Amino acid sequence: MSTPSNENVVEKGDWKVTMNPDDIYKNPMDIAWSFAYEFGEDKVEDLYKRAKQNQWDSDELLPWDHEVDPSNPLIADRSSVYHKIPFFQKLSKSQQETFTAHSTAQLLSQFLHGEQGALMTAACVTHSVPDAGAKLYAATQTMDEARHVEVYAKYCDKIAMTYPMSPWLKALIDATLQSDRHEKVMIGMNMIVESLALGAFNNMYRTTNCPLLKKLTFNVMRDESRHVSFGHVYLGPVFAKMHEDDREEMAQFAFDAVNVLASAQMQGGSLASRADPGFLMVLDNCGIDQDDFFKGMEEAEEMGIAQALPPGQIHALEDLMMPAIARVGLVTERTRPLYEEAGIPISDDLSVLEAMEGGNPAAETGAAAAE
Repeated sequence: MSTPSNENVVEKGDWKVTMNPDDIYKNPMDIAWSFAYEFGEDKVEDLYKRAKQNQWDSDELLPWDHEVDPSNPLIADRSSVYHKIPFFQKLSKSQQETFTAHSTAQLLSQFLHGEQGALMTAACVTHSVPDAGAKLYAATQTMDEARHVEVYAKYCDKIAMTYPMSPWLKALIDATLQSDRHEKVMIGMNMIVESLALGAFNNMYRTTNCPLLKKLTFNVMRDESRHVSFGHVYLGPVFAKMHEDDREEMAQFAFDAVNVLASAQMQGGSLASRADPGFLMVLDNCGIDQDDFFKGMEEAEEMGIAQALPPGQIHALEDLMMPAIARVGLVTERTRPLYEEAGIPISDDLSVLEAMEGGNPAAETGAAAAE
């Protein structure tokens, strides 16, 4: 396993990863004081009330004493393409169990890193948004994200260890944090990253066999559904009143951010995994030869074995992200061809998005809407 020169090696028993280096940079965001302490009965205020009512303490709510058994897959076998691959079935039982735990930890590590990014973006919105009600709501989201960082860090350590952040996710959140307007931060986080997370949480909830992970995911998902709603209920009216030139600037930012995500997803299969240093570290920690693994993946793809969304699962880009962006008017006549040229499908079907958002426990509702 190659390591960068500024290596930050983390070891746990026989396992080892090279973590992303700590990163510090300046943010050009404005600070906005607001002395009009007016909190109306609008949709933002409603989200704020729901956020106050639905705060939860992971130490009290979650069964942390649950023993996670690596011989019992954390994600149902039928939902994992790896269990269908002939190469994987030839691995020893120990390797299969270790891979199940560590590949899940690597996926959940992306949730963890994404939640830290959300923590920072929510804090940015809190100090930069000029609306008093939006400030209060953004503060509750900051608390939510802190709680999510806590629970995913604990769970990753419980099942294996924390893996590094995928390069494309780091690039997407960096572009959001380094933007110069709070509207762009909210596009990047509340519409794009949060939609990605909400879809992933729904799918994880539907497939995990672990009672602890299932309860953890459900409660995080309920928080995230409010966060996605915030992007719509606050930004929709803002964009409607915005000058066309400024709105086009927002639309371009939205496309650029979606394209980062879509480009990573469109690599697909073994190519995407080869490009992710964290996944390669999973193979190393499992004693699986990288070349043999990807040869097995390529053979599986030639056999037509591929990851497909089981009934009840949703596609975050098509079902949540693009409808959210289109709903607030950020797919414009100028940017629509950009999506088409990039091969990114544009959907304005709001059925799944509206079933999932708002802060209600919508795991079953959202899944049912997708079936």
